[in-house]
Amino acid sequence: MKRTNRLPIFLLILLIYIAVCSALPVHAQDNSMKKEILIYINQHRKDMGLQPLKTNSIIEDEALTHSNNMAKGRVPFGHDGFDDRMGRIMKQIKPSHAAAENVAEGAKTAREVVDIWLHSPGHRKNIEGNYTLTGIGIAADRNGKLFFTQIFILNK
Repeated sequence: MKRTNRLPIFLLILLIYIAVCSALPVHAQDNSMKKEILIYINQHRKDMGLQPLKTNSIIEDEALTHSNNMAKGRVPFGHDGFDDRMGRIMKQIKPSHAAAENVAEGAKTAREVVDIWLHSPGHRKNIEGNYTLTGIGIAADRNGKLFFTQIFILNK
């Protein structure tokens, strides 16, 4: 059986996708960036022999709320309120056995934020962890600086 390298085709599709998304409104760009982040995260997980993460709207809502709170200065950049976020998620998604969270600020592209996380041992551990569900939230402050939150949940 001949094996082909699909990476060039994937990159071409991704470049077209990015070009199209740059002309979309900000909310649509956030959604496309979330999808792009998930593509990169799941490609890395696949390369490591791990199952892909599936998105969940409950988790995404919590991730977006945290990113908005950081962008608006309601909470400092970081993981303040993590236990509360995870408690709310785990009450709604059962059974849930484990949770983790990655945050980042200032990245301008999906590739950049994923690279930041992959070059940080703690963030990389979360990405490569035994999780099944995820949610990504992106928010901008009034100067356009982006804040990212990705939450991971084990649901089996």
